[in-house]
Amino acid sequence: MCFTGYGNIAAGAARALPVLTAMLGLAVMAAAVGEIDSDRAKVFAIAYVGVRVLSDRAWRGRSAIVVDWPVAQLGAGVVPWIVSLWIDGPWRYDLRAIGLGIDLFVSFTFDRERMTRSIAERQARAAGRRPGPHAISIARLDEAHFGERLGLFMIIVLGEGVLMVTQAMSDLEVWNRTGYGTVIGSLVLLAGLWALMLRRGYGGVPMLGESAPPRVMLFLHCVVAGVLAALASGMGELVESVPHAHPETSTRWLVCAAVAAIGLVGAGAAIAGNGWLWGLRPLAPALLIPALAVLLDPGVAGLVWLLVLAVALQLVATRAKATRQ
Repeated sequence: MCFTGYGNIAAGAARALPVLTAMLGLAVMAAAVGEIDSDRAKVFAIAYVGVRVLSDRAWRGRSAIVVDWPVAQLGAGVVPWIVSLWIDGPWRYDLRAIGLGIDLFVSFTFDRERMTRSIAERQARAAGRRPGPHAISIARLDEAHFGERLGLFMIIVLGEGVLMVTQAMSDLEVWNRTGYGTVIGSLVLLAGLWALMLRRGYGGVPMLGESAPPRVMLFLHCVVAGVLAALASGMGELVESVPHAHPETSTRWLVCAAVAAIGLVGAGAAIAGNGWLWGLRPLAPALLIPALAVLLDPGVAGLVWLLVLAVALQLVATRAKATRQ
């Protein structure tokens, strides 16, 4: 997100080397996350800290304050990550969660004027000047381009779900009717979520309008992306459970809660943009049908198709508004 914002704001003036170096750091994180409970946890943290420091340095020398995503220039949330390098056991993960919490809190609650003054004073001291009013500009996101970038990122996360489903299907020893129904239903569900988030939404957030403030869009995008990543994992586990006909209880709760959470975010965005009467229409299927799927335990294929029904009814409930737009 930090470097997407950098490319968006700097545009043609963006330097390639920081972006390519950040990609290397992110590749190390991606390679290490599979063994995050081993020694690779330290490698993951070092790469994360390095990318965050690089994000801050990319803005050095530019008299601009990134008000829409201040984490790009503020590093308070990195401190717990650095401390975690010397901590073993579960506490290191708690420290990292605290660091992420600090970053999100700062990003969505910061005082713009205070931040501008603080960074101006820091830059003045670094340049050997006396702190005071200097030429500081406000860097704002190109919202149309940034929304398109966020939507593309969500497509990538949906693609991870497709990958999970197809890989789990390839591992099945026997392909039977239940397997076909589960796999086809899973792909239809992911396609329905794509329509809900991108055809009925903005920036990958279902039912969000283009006029939403950037900080609201970014916050909801973070929530939906995290939920969707969890759902992608659960979809693979659903296909793996085909030989047993019924998924494990934890998997059933995971996928149902994820679909309900995405629908809840969409309903909230619809209420904010179009009022309570409109927003409550997709809320009922978003919550009631996943709850029914949890309680009934209709088997692995039945569970998937109930979730497809929940997403389909949300699309139908918002179709009239989309047509008018």
